[in-house]
Amino acid sequence: MKIRYLAPLAIAIALAGCQQPTTTPDVVKAAQVANNTANNPFFSDYDTPYGIPPFDKIKKSHYLPAFYHGIEQNKLEIDAITKVRSRPTFENTIVAMEKSGDFLNKVSNTFYGLTGSMSDEEMRAIAKEISPKLSALNDDIALNNALFLRVKEVYENQDKFDLRTDQKRLLETTYKSFVRGGANLNDADKQKLRELNERLSKLSLKFAENLLAETNSFEMVIDNKADLDGLPADIIAAAAVTATARGHDGKWVFTTHRPSKNPFLTYSNNRKLRETIYKGYTMRGNNDNANNNQAIASEMASLRFQKAQLLGYKTHAHFVLENATAKTPENVFGLLNKVWPAALARAKEEAADMQKMIDQQGGDFKLAAWDWWYYAEKIRKQRFDIDEAETKPYFSLEATLQGVFFTAEKLWGVTFSERDDLPKYHPDVRTFEMFDKDGSYVGIFMTDHYVRESKRGGAWMSSFRKQYRMNGEDVTPIIYNVLNYPRPVGDAPTLLTFDQASTLFHEFGHAIQGLLSNGYYRSQTGTALPRDYVEYPSQVMENWMTEPEVLANFAKHYQTGEVIPQALVEKIQASGKFNQGFATTEYLAAALLDMSWHSLETPELQDANQFEAKVIQEIGLIDEIAPRYKTGYYSHIFAGGYSAGYYGYIWSNIYDADTWLAFKENGIFDEKTAELYRKHVLESGGTDDPTIMYRRFRGQDPSVEPLLERRGLTTN
Repeated sequence: MKIRYLAPLAIAIALAGCQQPTTTPDVVKAAQVANNTANNPFFSDYDTPYGIPPFDKIKKSHYLPAFYHGIEQNKLEIDAITKVRSRPTFENTIVAMEKSGDFLNKVSNTFYGLTGSMSDEEMRAIAKEISPKLSALNDDIALNNALFLRVKEVYENQDKFDLRTDQKRLLETTYKSFVRGGANLNDADKQKLRELNERLSKLSLKFAENLLAETNSFEMVIDNKADLDGLPADIIAAAAVTATARGHDGKWVFTTHRPSKNPFLTYSNNRKLRETIYKGYTMRGNNDNANNNQAIASEMASLRFQKAQLLGYKTHAHFVLENATAKTPENVFGLLNKVWPAALARAKEEAADMQKMIDQQGGDFKLAAWDWWYYAEKIRKQRFDIDEAETKPYFSLEATLQGVFFTAEKLWGVTFSERDDLPKYHPDVRTFEMFDKDGSYVGIFMTDHYVRESKRGGAWMSSFRKQYRMNGEDVTPIIYNVLNYPRPVGDAPTLLTFDQASTLFHEFGHAIQGLLSNGYYRSQTGTALPRDYVEYPSQVMENWMTEPEVLANFAKHYQTGEVIPQALVEKIQASGKFNQGFATTEYLAAALLDMSWHSLETPELQDANQFEAKVIQEIGLIDEIAPRYKTGYYSHIFAGGYSAGYYGYIWSNIYDADTWLAFKENGIFDEKTAELYRKHVLESGGTDDPTIMYRRFRGQDPSVEPLLERRGLTTN
């Protein structure tokens, strides 16, 4: 159950007409830590434009006092709701819970927003201290019997209340979250559940901490210029900057961060060094050192199984998928196993093509995993007369961002205006006001583009504040994207690979859902959706990037201003299905590994190496391909909330492919289709069952065939 931070303390006490509960040890702790809160920004309303967190005033020492105060305030709010003397109603129970304490919410949103992009030892120490406290608070709410009885009474008598669709949905999810949170357990089992949750919380933090340390500690130092053979000039320049930053002046340094690793694997003619950086990446969290994550992953899988059993579920996967659109592990395995044979067969064909090229060039070796990117790029260039070096000059970061904004304006009439005077948490951050087609203000969009060691890897979207409407107040969203692109070197802009440009569109697809959200309750707005549906809007957004009309608007050579030639556009589109065997297979292998870990029917600790090897052998994955994420660095499922959910990307792809058919049939900027999509997908968030909302948009359920055809995995 997600913590539902409740109404402000004064309101809750007035509502209940009751005395404050006895002071707990954490109240004392809060007082001791807080000491003087006069200068702590969290203890007063922000005086910033649009209520953006005053990042320049927030010190790390402010977090713990604010967290402890917020936790105690939330306990009082819970107590107040349970002591309301009148019979439970939707308003005095469900809405009262939903009017979550803005205090703890704003502290959490800011702190956890920055731990992903501005992490350091002090921030990690705060997270380590407060995580079990928040886990305990979550359990205090989920296991509060008096509160549950009130929710249950409202749920069982809902026909007596005149509820809208979103209110019925809120009531249902609230009731189910209590049941799934252990409300029906006996006292002994409730205590056991608390212990499991606390341990899982600590292990998840440790997993992420180990992985960050592993990622940042690896460096491949090159001091011989000949070893840079094959690498593009901008990648070499970036490696020189990294070397200087790491104390290796006059040399070149490559790391396991993707903007460094991927180009090296794609272009370097030095096979031995390709192997070095590939193994540096795939051994993260798997090395025999203090940062090994294998035992942590094994214990987490065991604890998750024990928790599922305690709550009456066969496995952790059954527990998770009950709230997903897939519903059951059997349905997930059904989809994965339907796509897997075709993907694997195509991957084997791709491997054979690469081996043929190796043999023709006189290479006396068998294709290995660290060769794949290198030879895939050579074959791409040979087959389609295209390579990344040819396309990158047309995809500068600035131009691509403008292409994203152009697409959004064409679809929904929204516009973006950059502001340099608004608070930001790092100089890299860029901030934009977004306005609707009628000129009205919508929300704030922040984007943080460049790789740095304080960031975790990957790309994501989240919010410092979600959109919602309660108490007569229309609260506007503050949404942000975080990415990991290479920094510009000298006067040259950051040039993106095709995949990196697609990622910018993808993450903006999440952001626009947060920005255009139009709901009443915070727990339902924005991306408050099942894991296997939430990626759908972001995947749809990627489609526009390769359309000639969009490319003609933004894909311009950064030096000459020349619009990307139509011949090159046609090459890009023709190569769209190239290497899809690899891309689909490495992804599916990771999804199947996730499902295997979380379909375990035993608490027995697994040897992670043996377990992973067994899964790979059973699915028949070829040696030349590794799962996209191996156990030791699989942060999505052991530190990122995607356990038994990584399959969701391809499940969402089904909705994406079907949606794109509608736009292609009616016009990629067709006003009616765009408005239906905005109303029933982007604006509606989690206000109803996603499958029902999709039918309202599309008029039908999606099928898997468009997805298979798009990836070139059909048999015809």
